[in-house]
Amino acid sequence: MKASLAELEAIASVARHGGFRAAARELGMSSSALSHAVAALEERLSVRIFNRTTRSVTLSEAGERFVADIGPALAAIDRAIEDAGMKSGSVSGVLRLNMAPGAARILLVSLILEYRRRYPDVEIEIVTDNALVDVIGKGFDAGIRLAEAVPTDMVAIPIVSTLRSLVVGSPGYFSDRPRPLVPADLLQHRCIRARMASGRLYRWEFERHGQTMLIDAPGTLTLDASDLMLSAALEGAGLAYISESSIADHVAAGRLVTVLEDWSPPYPGLSLYFAQRRQMPARLRALIDLIREQNAARDKQMRD
Repeated sequence: MKASLAELEAIASVARHGGFRAAARELGMSSSALSHAVAALEERLSVRIFNRTTRSVTLSEAGERFVADIGPALAAIDRAIEDAGMKSGSVSGVLRLNMAPGAARILLVSLILEYRRRYPDVEIEIVTDNALVDVIGKGFDAGIRLAEAVPTDMVAIPIVSTLRSLVVGSPGYFSDRPRPLVPADLLQHRCIRARMASGRLYRWEFERHGQTMLIDAPGTLTLDASDLMLSAALEGAGLAYISESSIADHVAAGRLVTVLEDWSPPYPGLSLYFAQRRQMPARLRALIDLIREQNAARDKQMRD
């Protein structure tokens, strides 16, 4: 009785994830199709590999032996495919990434264009979304988001360890107003409010010496894109709370003034994330290797 490689991959994935939903996302198929495929293999083999209940999917005693037996063979196949691709230099295909617009601005030059320079045979497609999307269901190789937003069932690789947001205003805005010294002072200012992808208004977050404050920023201008908030702040429309990386040049040139810096600690930065899979495309492995290489170089620079 024979089983195809795809069927063996399906069994290994369900066993690894402990359920059909996450395994189906990894394999790029529906949960029902995966369940039927596994059931068909069990029927052909005349053995129950998984014990199913409404709450869980676990390996049977026979299933544990079966997965233990096929595991080394599947791993060897993976290594052979990956080694062949990397050694032949055939890193090619289409690398599809989903990320927030702010992440794209931060990483375009340092990571994406460097990857393009090293692997010219790879076609890169980046789709930006403010809202978190199902990267597997939408056909992406991986996503890039703030570390805290990465789904718990995904593998995460840190890219930027920390980020920071700051409150800024133009010199003209502060010409006839005092600068806020504590977050509560913002209630007396005109702020540029941020509408999140979920539809809710963002409450400005501050922290110092373990004390956390959330401010419902007052204002008559609400925007849903950080580049628009930056433009409005430069024109003196009010105070904006945006990423430090996007304002650095304007602050250095004196076009913007930062306030409440001591209340604005860094937070976990950006991570690449993807579904755990038995066979990883060489194009994605190459991106992961580049990220780790850049991380190691930054760490060495900090030590030196």
